[in-house]
Amino acid sequence: MSTASAIAESESHPLVRTRSGRWTVALAALLSAVLVAGAAEIVLDAAAGHTPMVPHQPPFDSWLAGFGQALGYGIFLPTLLASAVAYGGLLALARSGSSPISPRWGIGLIVMLQLIVFAGPVLLAADLFTNVAYAHEAINGVNPYVHGPSALPGYSGYPWVSPDWINWASPYGPLFTLSTLPAGLGGLDAGIWYLKLEALVASAATLALTWRCARQRGFDPVFAVLIVGLNPLYVLYALGGSHNDLIMTAFMMGAVTLTIATPTSPRRAAGGAAAVVAGALVKATLGVMLPFLIVSKRRLAPILGALAALALGLGVAYALFGTAGINLVAGLKREGHLVSSYSFASQLAHLLGKAGVYPIDHELLTGGLVIVLVYLLWRTWRGYDWVTASGWGLLAIAVSTTWLMPWYTIWPLPLAVVSRDRRLLVATLAIQAIWIVHQTSPLFGPVP
Repeated sequence: MSTASAIAESESHPLVRTRSGRWTVALAALLSAVLVAGAAEIVLDAAAGHTPMVPHQPPFDSWLAGFGQALGYGIFLPTLLASAVAYGGLLALARSGSSPISPRWGIGLIVMLQLIVFAGPVLLAADLFTNVAYAHEAINGVNPYVHGPSALPGYSGYPWVSPDWINWASPYGPLFTLSTLPAGLGGLDAGIWYLKLEALVASAATLALTWRCARQRGFDPVFAVLIVGLNPLYVLYALGGSHNDLIMTAFMMGAVTLTIATPTSPRRAAGGAAAVVAGALVKATLGVMLPFLIVSKRRLAPILGALAALALGLGVAYALFGTAGINLVAGLKREGHLVSSYSFASQLAHLLGKAGVYPIDHELLTGGLVIVLVYLLWRTWRGYDWVTASGWGLLAIAVSTTWLMPWYTIWPLPLAVVSRDRRLLVATLAIQAIWIVHQTSPLFGPVP
């Protein structure tokens, strides 16, 4: 008997299969425990007080105080790295032929992580407190598209607003501002919990729609939602900071669900285009998806659906906020000239010995992005999957922007897991891995 035959025969033995199954179950349980313990550690330590990872915030989660220590880099970076490794390990197990991760296990783990982060303080960015301030402005008759939070006299949440945005008008779409209005009706703590709940619901919608899209396209829905729902940047950064990117991705996946369920239906194509416009009225970035949808359908229906949604949205925005409320480009222009240390452009500039990103660099990046988008549109016209093209477009925006935030890298992720071109998923996860490696690189450097 050959060696290969002997190995195959031994692996087919019931005892070998049982032992192998037990080991994979034990490993999956261990990796799941690492993710849960990591999220709990970060949340409990963040509740101990302000650090570079925890923005100044009121004690709305005071029941968690006293359980952890201040969340410093010495805790956060190893935990982030361990979570990323555990995430990769679980995906590898879920992808294997004898996956021990059942739908109940996977969904339960995702729900647990989401609730842990939801119950804790706001992580890694103060955007939520600025958005609560914008809601209070709108409720109190101050136009958030004209004035920054500093124009709101006597506002109790003023100390918690990000200093970078205290004098800036809202950069977000009018539909997002409308969705946040209940946060301005009550006290500060109530407003914080409202926006945290809004982000949690949006995350649940994104994951549910991702599950449905994966099943419609013949992919394993469990594996698809694990890729999105267990992703450390999705959980800790996007949900941890209660960012409106989650609302945007919910509309994005709603559009995909509508259009791929019955590809030839004009009504569904119009509904999908309307969903894209709604997402763009939350965050204008999603507008890049609309041309790919229109070009792929080559019908009038998505154009009519987009125009109807745009007219309705802008009409309401104009009635409430005037001309400033319908200027969707103003916020993009302001952010487009900002430079984040997270951005790939900024890091490349440092590697090349440059002091920073110069105006000419902005122009070159914008030109390169336009070339990529035009190429993707041409490919879509020739039959390339519009969902995949949209994912590449969103990834290109995240990579080329000088104002990159870590949670921007989740934009293409739900599209990547339902794409027939698996290169998009590989590229998205690779970009995230590069960011995590760069972020945790101090762990591997010399101790000062």
